[in-house]
Amino acid sequence: MKKNSALGQSWDEVREALFTPEELAESQLKVAIIGELIKARVDQGLSQRELETLSGVKQPVIARIEKGNISPQISTLLKILAPLGKTLAVVPMSTHNK
Repeated sequence: MKKNSALGQSWDEVREALFTPEELAESQLKVAIIGELIKARVDQGLSQRELETLSGVKQPVIARIEKGNISPQISTLLKILAPLGKTLAVVPMSTHNK
């Protein structure tokens, strides 16, 4: 059930009007990557400061990435993911959507 805002449109309708399907897919992918990064760090009981020591990426940068405030370079993501035992992979979209 869609909830209408005070303006009479649901958030889904507003989002679809403001963003292209490609922009929405990119945003969802960023959220998924950041979520997996945070989950891996927390599951291993690491603080952002400890991850800084292991990865060489400064804690404030890790914090900004986790908050979604910056879009890191792939090399930065790889530096953060490696000590967590993770990496990035390019897979067919159909695999991602399953």
